Amino acid sequence: MTSIPAVLAIDGGNSKTDVALVSPDGTVLASLRGPGASQEEHGIDGAMRILGGLARKVAAQAGLPRDGGLIARHTSACLAGCDLPSEEEQLTAALRAQGWSQSAVAMNDTFAVLRAGLPDGPVLAEDTVLPEDTVLAEDRATAHAGVAVTCGAGINCVAVAPDGRIARYLALGTLTGDWGGGIGLAQTVMWHAMRAEDGRGKPTALGAGVAAHFGLPTISDVAIAVHLGHLAEDDLITLVPVLFEAAASGDEVARGLVLRQAEEVCTMAVTAMRRLSLPAEGTMVVLGGALLQAGDPLLSGALRAAFAAQAPGTILRVADVPPVAGAALLGLDHLGLVAAASAVRRSFNRS
Repeated sequence: MTSIPAVLAIDGGNSKTDVALVSPDGTVLASLRGPGASQEEHGIDGAMRILGGLARKVAAQAGLPRDGGLIARHTSACLAGCDLPSEEEQLTAALRAQGWSQSAVAMNDTFAVLRAGLPDGPVLAEDTVLPEDTVLAEDRATAHAGVAVTCGAGINCVAVAPDGRIARYLALGTLTGDWGGGIGLAQTVMWHAMRAEDGRGKPTALGAGVAAHFGLPTISDVAIAVHLGHLAEDDLITLVPVLFEAAASGDEVARGLVLRQAEEVCTMAVTAMRRLSLPAEGTMVVLGGALLQAGDPLLSGALRAAFAAQAPGTILRVADVPPVAGAALLGLDHLGLVAAASAVRRSFNRS
């Protein structure tokens, strides 16, 4: 058994990237957070440069030799912007070309949320540790089954059947039929707030709340600041707590948006389940992303009610470890190190 770590785990988002090195027994040897590395923004070569810098830093943090050798046996990278099978293939090839590990797999970051939230158990015929040089076939027939919906900046969903079949969405925003997530909700909050101010829409407290959030006199001033580039899209994502607060105070417009988000989450998950003929009874739906993990009472209650109505018997679970833990668990699954899963969860729960 060589001394190199088992898995280089990567959760690459639009605004941040989490990286961890995990030993064969599940110990997290080192972890760090860096900037976003989406290939949509930086291109594949640019994304690899960012990830390469982070990989070298986490290797140094773990005390690995600075000789340019292998960082881990396997790289498990769950990446935002890795939306199409062709993009998974391209990014997987790019990761392998870096020489960080003996094998590498890239997939959409929603798979990390799914694996992070599902219970651990054998995904092979036996719960055994494979020899050091063994690499499993990269089909998903051994995958954990279930559904994941993530609401961060955007919204996405993936479902995996016990036989490895996958149902997924293009998840490119309004263009592909999606609604919600941080950016979508922020834009809708602005739309309603502006129409309330100028008289085209229903009265709502959202305008005053958004203006106060940014320290500006009116919602019109916020819109002008966005137009002039003084506020950016990332700034608007921070409006979700304003929405939750207005909804909690009884604002009709804000409550409607929160309830609609719950319906959209449920519709995505249930539709994906039906495409795979997954039974509602006993199927686990993992909820991830900052919006769904915020614990807002109205949203949480609406989600429970929506699933009870559309798919009674489903098991809702909010992921309690970060997506990079899911990437690490996927990597350990790939290597057959199933028994190490609980140690990974303990490490990330302490962090």
